[in-house]
Amino acid sequence: MGFFLRPYSPRLYRKAALAVISAVCLAVVAFAQYAKKAPQTKGPRALGVLELAANGKAHLVAVAIMIDGKFYDAGAYKADPVPMSLQRDTVYEAVKTGNSQGLFTVGGALREKEGWIGDGKWRSTAQMEADKKKFKADQEKLAQKAPEVEQGPPKLKRGVPTADKTPPSATPPAGSDKPSSTPDKSTPTSDNPSKSTSPTARSTDSEKKPSEGSAPSASDADPNRPILRRQPAEETSHEQTKSGSEPEALKGPIELIPAISDADGPDPRPYAYQMKPEEEQGRLKKMLAMASDEVKLRVAKAESSGSSGPKSDKNVRPTRDVQFQSSQMRVFDLSNSNEPVLVLTGEAKVPTGARDLMYMTTIVAREDIYGDLHKVFAQTTDNQHLDALPKYELIDAVDADGDGRGELLFRMNWDNGSAFGVYRVIGDRLWPLFEGKPGA
Repeated sequence: MGFFLRPYSPRLYRKAALAVISAVCLAVVAFAQYAKKAPQTKGPRALGVLELAANGKAHLVAVAIMIDGKFYDAGAYKADPVPMSLQRDTVYEAVKTGNSQGLFTVGGALREKEGWIGDGKWRSTAQMEADKKKFKADQEKLAQKAPEVEQGPPKLKRGVPTADKTPPSATPPAGSDKPSSTPDKSTPTSDNPSKSTSPTARSTDSEKKPSEGSAPSASDADPNRPILRRQPAEETSHEQTKSGSEPEALKGPIELIPAISDADGPDPRPYAYQMKPEEEQGRLKKMLAMASDEVKLRVAKAESSGSSGPKSDKNVRPTRDVQFQSSQMRVFDLSNSNEPVLVLTGEAKVPTGARDLMYMTTIVAREDIYGDLHKVFAQTTDNQHLDALPKYELIDAVDADGDGRGELLFRMNWDNGSAFGVYRVIGDRLWPLFEGKPGA
């Protein structure tokens, strides 16, 4: 009797391969759901920059406003003459790297050379928390009733008179032919019903009507008009800026903080990337190397075009060592995916035989899962070419469009002014969402 040999069947291997593929697909779907963008608000959502001084006073610079997913210049949108973003009682939340710092309530607006600025009242988060605690303590004190302590000998208390007893003054004495009292002129009679309303009530009504319709807001005139975040009427501050007055001067060092006004936007979330000190030093070293290369390219380009000034002395040997005078690196997690985005800004000098120029560079890079840096954006200029190449100054990361992800907010400085720009990191490119113009 012979043996029957079954042909080889890869069914088990096929099942194992299908199981692996299914697991990978499920992991990809789960990651896509985790990294899925939050529903983006259609607006209106206004972005400004809060200028906070050391003396506690603040101004707000209008930057951009998003309507139906598109960005417009906040200083020009619906300006009649004050733009929509700086209407009275508009509330902005200052967010530093996604963390709330306080609320700024617009009280007035003024047109300056750099654009529209708003003046108003600033309340930090610490101040609001202190006010809440004080209010709670005051309410608890009012709720506590001190026990009544009677001093002296005991006293008898009269009972409350009943309602069936008629006061003696209400019944005229017997036998009196005169009327009990002269009728009050203010009391309405049947002969004159049109004068039934008292003068006090009429004056109160006449005072209410002008105050209610004297200054209707734009939102009341058009109920369908989109509005920004507003301050409730009962919380309106009495310290708002008077109409036509100059904004209060800012004294001391000024800190620039992004501010958002959105009536129905998402809650802010932090964008800071957490890292160890040794990791920070390693990334800083890589970023400085990239910045040094960018400065060298700028120097070589200037020399090749002949715009670096007078020719250098042949006896002086120029050096190509980039000497950074100052540098600052910020690292963000913009998409909540644990992928760091690095921004380095610095000023450097390259001593040459001709002259020493101050070079200003800004580098944006993205780090992949292997720890390698990919350059996203680079801009290098010097103090002699700010008329054509602006200096990019990083303000902070902010959620400009309300989708939960952070964008980079820069201030571009030219010789003739400055403007703000909002940029999004997509892959290895920096896409502009909004770019302002100096003096707009």
